[in-house]
Amino acid sequence: MSSIIKVNTVQDTDGNNIINENANTITIGKSGDTVTVASGATFVGGGIQWQSTIVTGATHTVSANQGIWIDTSSNACTLTLPASPSVGDQVVFTDYARNWGTNAVTLNLNSEKFQGNTTPVPVYDTTGESVDIVYSGSTKGWIPNSDGAVALETPQIVDIEYLAVAGGGSGGRGNSGGGGAGGLLTNFGGTALSINTNTVMTVTVGAGGAAISGSSGVGNQGANSTISGSGFSTVTAIGGGAGGRGNSIAPAPGNPGGNGGSGGGSGYGGNGGSGTSPQGNDGGSNNPVTGGPKYGGSGGGGFGAVGGNGSGSAGGNGGNGGANSITGSSVTYAGGGGGSVDNPGGGGSGGSGGGGAGSYNVQGPGTDGLGGGGGGTHTTQDSGKGGDGVVILTMADADYSGTTTGSPTVATNVGGTGKTTVKFTANGSYTV
Repeated sequence: MSSIIKVNTVQDTDGNNIINENANTITIGKSGDTVTVASGATFVGGGIQWQSTIVTGATHTVSANQGIWIDTSSNACTLTLPASPSVGDQVVFTDYARNWGTNAVTLNLNSEKFQGNTTPVPVYDTTGESVDIVYSGSTKGWIPNSDGAVALETPQIVDIEYLAVAGGGSGGRGNSGGGGAGGLLTNFGGTALSINTNTVMTVTVGAGGAAISGSSGVGNQGANSTISGSGFSTVTAIGGGAGGRGNSIAPAPGNPGGNGGSGGGSGYGGNGGSGTSPQGNDGGSNNPVTGGPKYGGSGGGGFGAVGGNGSGSAGGNGGNGGANSITGSSVTYAGGGGGSVDNPGGGGSGGSGGGGAGSYNVQGPGTDGLGGGGGGTHTTQDSGKGGDGVVILTMADADYSGTTTGSPTVATNVGGTGKTTVKFTANGSYTV
């Protein structure tokens, strides 16, 4: 025989809503008893009530403090969370048939937040996953107590623009060509990269090609600059091509310029190196097969122009670079190095954007941080080294995380644009 006690509130004689005032506890039943909450009733604070019906539909609305099994064998499921939840409300849902990896469970937040965000909606797509979420209040909303990866299911997206310039090639030595500029890649002013927060963007800044000393020879190619990370394709700016060396016995062909982001200029009697579109242009040529004079080396290619051809009395000019305003003001990058000449005077000028001048004896190096090609030389002087590259990232001031490695230079509100730039002249990383 069962008995029913009908009351609204249990209080002690002092009006406290407790039975044992000293212990501040209410005890229901005794050890070994089973306490049952009636079907359809809500036991606030009483733990999860597991539902006997397996959820198989394409949509389902869950109530607070319910535990449900979701079977997505036949279809994906959208699970609508409780409306107007209270702090401490809890929902547990589990992959009943281990099919979430094929048909995922998507949460309808019902106008609430999840991990502090309203978008994107969480999607659980790991086979065998079990998820336990608790409502924390209006600021952060639903928070996973535990899930398969304890992942941020509502990642925020940050738009990132970049400029990547590789290291320039060095000039050759001995009636030689100028080094090609480092390849230049940018999405500034175009389509930004949409990157999830907490993504680590790893930056490698390419060094310029080393100068040539001692005996005559071709220059050295610059190193690549890269931006890599999860969720986007690696950005690779290709190092500038090496400046070629002329042949001492005309009209035998000399060493051509090297291929690269922009091609290196030829020594006399050779062809210019090929640039890589859209990163740069070809180096200049001086080929005696087509009747070209034998003396002047050719200019290395730049981002904005092909390197100039050498002549009988002058080295070819380096190809000009290209201007970019990612830092808030216009800066020209990736100019080619000038070609040398075998008589004093007449060396080719370096291209705008850090290209070094070519010379009979005192050549110019490419400019570091601009990826310029180094100038070629004729005498025993060292050739011009290539300029080191640079990588620059920019995002809205409000999106800047402040988490970097490698000591980049950071500037906020550049040019009054409300954007932050992170400038790397050496390897490092930025966490979005």
